[in-house]
Amino acid sequence: MSLTPEEVEKIAHLARLGVDDAELAEYAGELSKVLGLVELMNAAETEGIEPMAHPGHASNRLRDDLVTESDKRELLQQAAPAVEKGLFLVPKVIE
Repeated sequence: MSLTPEEVEKIAHLARLGVDDAELAEYAGELSKVLGLVELMNAAETEGIEPMAHPGHASNRLRDDLVTESDKRELLQQAAPAVEKGLFLVPKVIE
């Protein structure tokens, strides 16, 4: 598929992009190459091929869900100016 500079200008307007008139022909050529690649990929035979979720069929290497730090809430809240029921109290900032 080949785009004209006028079509690129219309697309740029719809996308609210500023494009110099001098660059329209270059952009038309580059976008035409991208659309040509998409057409080429659409022409590939995919009948009977199972879709993949990941190209490498990789799985996540998950770590064990273990507690690695002790509860330091009381120690950290000792320096707080105001605490209630284990929560830090802060001044109201929204009126």
